[in-house]
Amino acid sequence: MIKVINLRKKYGDFEALKGISFEVEKGVIFSFLGPNGAGKTTTIEILEGLRKKTSGEIYFFGKKVEKVGKELKEKIGVLLQRTELFRELTVIETLSLFRSFYEKGYNPEEVLEIVGLEEKKKSRVRNLSGGQFQRLCFGLSIINDPKILFLDEPTTGLDPQARRHIWDLILKFKREGKTIFLTTHYMEEAQNLSDMVCIIDNGKIVAQGSPDELIRNSGLNSIIEIEGEYDFGEVVEGKTIIETSNVMEEINKLLNIGIENFTVRHPTLEDVFLKLTGRGLRD
Repeated sequence: MIKVINLRKKYGDFEALKGISFEVEKGVIFSFLGPNGAGKTTTIEILEGLRKKTSGEIYFFGKKVEKVGKELKEKIGVLLQRTELFRELTVIETLSLFRSFYEKGYNPEEVLEIVGLEEKKKSRVRNLSGGQFQRLCFGLSIINDPKILFLDEPTTGLDPQARRHIWDLILKFKREGKTIFLTTHYMEEAQNLSDMVCIIDNGKIVAQGSPDELIRNSGLNSIIEIEGEYDFGEVVEGKTIIETSNVMEEINKLLNIGIENFTVRHPTLEDVFLKLTGRGLRD
């Protein structure tokens, strides 16, 4: 569905993308992960037609594309990191307005049902909660019944219930054969939803594969998480992380120095990410 070959983007002397290549197959959830400033938003905005590439090749549906024009925009849906809407319009008016931009697509009433906003049909956009607003934005991204859906951090700032609702919508569209290109700040989200993951750091692709493949091939062993910051492991968000192949030996060491507040677990996608980039998503 999407193929990128040696994609580069320069801003003056700064090279944001340093020749990245990847493919997105039909009907998969493809997660594009990286720390802030790694180049993921630049990449997705080039694919959406919001930025121009410096060089490289982009293919959609097997055809080389130099410009994302109207014909291609009929087939893709976009949910941006931040969306501004006409706050005085109602939900149904907003959906009807966006539907008018496309030749084909869903009836706005259908979209109301899909995103669970039937009861908010006549509510003004300014009166929606954060989760309701994001569901409306999701509805706008699918109003044209796209074949490829670009979701740039679709659940940032949402409470757990609203996040799960968006997850359900994403999985629904995958079941219908849609292709979903996802960026996210939540590793749990990427691990639970993704068929394929591509990790970018400093403008370069550093790993690609399914979540299970990335974890299996990472060489990581069991993980011990300790509450508090110590100098004998990697500190992440107030916790000290120790990777070990000998769990009991490490536990005995901790107990001998009086540390009892810790957990032991298998490696996750987040552990792989930290190993590859040395940073958290929000660094």
